[in-house]
Amino acid sequence: MAIYENPILRGFHPDPSVVRVGSDFFVVTSSFEFFPGVPIYHSTDLTSWRLIGHALTRKSQLDIRTPEVGGGVWAPTIRWHDGVFYVTTACFDRYRPQADDRVWPRGFYVKTTDIWNSSSWSDPIYFDVAGFDQDLFWDDDGTAYLSSTHRKAERTPDMRLKDFAVHCCSIDLTTGRSTSELRLIRESLQGSGVAEGSHIIKRANFYYLLTAEGGTEGGHSEYVSRSAVGPFGPWELGPCNPLWSNGPGDQVQNAGHADLVEDENGNWWAVLLAVRPRNGQASVFGRETFLVPMTWTDDDWPVIRGERKIMLQYEAPGVSVHQHPKQWHDDFCGTHLQLGWYRKNTPVTEDYSLTERPGQLRLHGGPYTLSSPACPTVFLRKQQHEIMTWETKLSFRPASKDVEAGAVVYWNNFNYSSIGVRISDSTGDRVIRYQPTLGDLIEVQLAEEVDDVVLLIESMDEAYRLGFRGTGEVGVRWVGRQDKRTMTSDPSVGAAFTGMLFGLYAFGRNKPCLQPADFDYARIY
Repeated sequence: MAIYENPILRGFHPDPSVVRVGSDFFVVTSSFEFFPGVPIYHSTDLTSWRLIGHALTRKSQLDIRTPEVGGGVWAPTIRWHDGVFYVTTACFDRYRPQADDRVWPRGFYVKTTDIWNSSSWSDPIYFDVAGFDQDLFWDDDGTAYLSSTHRKAERTPDMRLKDFAVHCCSIDLTTGRSTSELRLIRESLQGSGVAEGSHIIKRANFYYLLTAEGGTEGGHSEYVSRSAVGPFGPWELGPCNPLWSNGPGDQVQNAGHADLVEDENGNWWAVLLAVRPRNGQASVFGRETFLVPMTWTDDDWPVIRGERKIMLQYEAPGVSVHQHPKQWHDDFCGTHLQLGWYRKNTPVTEDYSLTERPGQLRLHGGPYTLSSPACPTVFLRKQQHEIMTWETKLSFRPASKDVEAGAVVYWNNFNYSSIGVRISDSTGDRVIRYQPTLGDLIEVQLAEEVDDVVLLIESMDEAYRLGFRGTGEVGVRWVGRQDKRTMTSDPSVGAAFTGMLFGLYAFGRNKPCLQPADFDYARIY
């Protein structure tokens, strides 16, 4: 027995799904408006994970244009059947929950026989069912079933519920077409009236349906039902629902959206999303991936081991004690970017180079600023530690007041704070400009002889502070500070389903940045 720590995937890693093939475990998570889509992680012990690639890496697979915050790719499911890996998901192009305005996307799947090669994933096969949180299940006779969530046709009377319910049909995987009528298999009156995140598995004589209910906010939890007949039911609700009962006072909250896996020794586990609030405010990490040991009752119901709460530590068999290193470095000396860099939306042009100035990441800034819902020239990485520093060295000589390059801490295109090099609108001098999420712009003049600047963003307990130092300088000049409560405030349109990211950027205002921005390195410590 060993003690392992949650979360197993820190930072922005919501809606996990897991599959085992032999001694190898693979997890996928949501990517929302970021590209490439659907990160894939590998482990042999369920506690130490390594990013090995992404399922959606080409525009032909994922073309995200200008989604609202929280749009894009939701809740993938990964499965393995007859030697083939399948990932199912959907991409929201329109998501405006404040106005109850959503366009349910057509789900799709991609497949590969070589999960280690991101370029091997197929182009999508689209389903003829609209919805989100798609799941695939194969019955013993080979029939494939698709379950997903959308608003049920007949609304619950006299109650203000979302009425998002799980529906199921059999499908032809070759074409993506339904081969049966769509049937409602689970609805919920919990919280906001949402049943989502469905996963169907079969164990011994029963089919099991896992559903996340109550909405992904404070009332989020997990329910299980079972059927002795098949994926269409009838379904019997489990006696121990919800499977856990984390509440507002717990260290771990909003826990749900679980998927189950059995290891080679017959032990069962659940991966799920949860958040770690800090100081009574939203977590900068967003929704993270947790691991929970499960067991089965004598009458064949899955239950969590120990207390009915999701914990930060568990003692379990066969796991290793894994440390999450804070230090990370990219010196841009290769011909390809390291895994773990993300773009906001799908890029339409090649706006960067690792070869034009070897050993530097050269950005050719596009016409969209960081406030744009389109695809700005920004490269982002997920924040995974509360106390840390993001640092880069930038060489940039702007020739126009309409261009800028620098470093950013980024929640979404409404909530970000940046520090960059530009020409002042008021004085015409080359300056460092601090742009907060909320507050006044601050400019500090750069000496003419300063060519390179080191830009720093420090994540502290309750705030980020942004600063710089010039060529030959030792001390950091801290320019601005933004509290984390403001950084994680809800957007006016969409929903904040992701976590904080740090990045490097260059942009022009409605025109290209003709002067390249060269970044010598990026590092976290």
